[in-house]
Amino acid sequence: MPVVVLLSGSGTNFAAIAAAAGSRALPIEVRAVLSDQPAAAGLVRARALGIPAEAVPAAGFADRERHDAALADRIDAWRPALVLLAGYMRILSTEFVARYADRMLNIHPSLLPEFRGLDTHRRALAAGVTTHGCTVHFVTDELDGGPLVAQAPVPVLPGDSEQSLAARVLRAEHRLYPEVIGWYASGRLRATAGRVTLDGRPLLAPVRLQHLDAA
Repeated sequence: MPVVVLLSGSGTNFAAIAAAAGSRALPIEVRAVLSDQPAAAGLVRARALGIPAEAVPAAGFADRERHDAALADRIDAWRPALVLLAGYMRILSTEFVARYADRMLNIHPSLLPEFRGLDTHRRALAAGVTTHGCTVHFVTDELDGGPLVAQAPVPVLPGDSEQSLAARVLRAEHRLYPEVIGWYASGRLRATAGRVTLDGRPLLAPVRLQHLDAA
């Protein structure tokens, strides 16, 4: 299945996806990696793997809608069946999200609906939760509010810092995201008008995959 990946930073989730695809554990072809940040390390990672990578920076566009339209044109040039947000840090316009409705996934570093938005690990520690984690969901125009697909719980350990908790959650992300992408690429996972099915049955709650934070 052809996919395009959007990222803004280091691209570690993209690297995990590319590694799974390269080992043929994941039946996808990453056709391109696009970023809003010209200096994003994720673009360097993609080019090192021989994957086309380019920036579509927001500077020079009058508003978010015009930038998103230009980004969508670059995405469509690669004819993806699925768009993957892998640390893409810009809020997307309603028009952009509608263009890729039911075929755009995101991974978020919390157990949604808890801790939407930024600084999830700091907020989890401040709230005193004992379990944190990550979530894969379909993207809608509600920030981190699209239909949930799967989650990986991660324990919050005594003495955890924001950095140690983030590292543990990131390991879980690197295993959870390729797993869910594989469900979509193999036809097991689908969304139609926001209604999500897995193996032909309505997905009424996110699948919980345990122990994905192991090194």
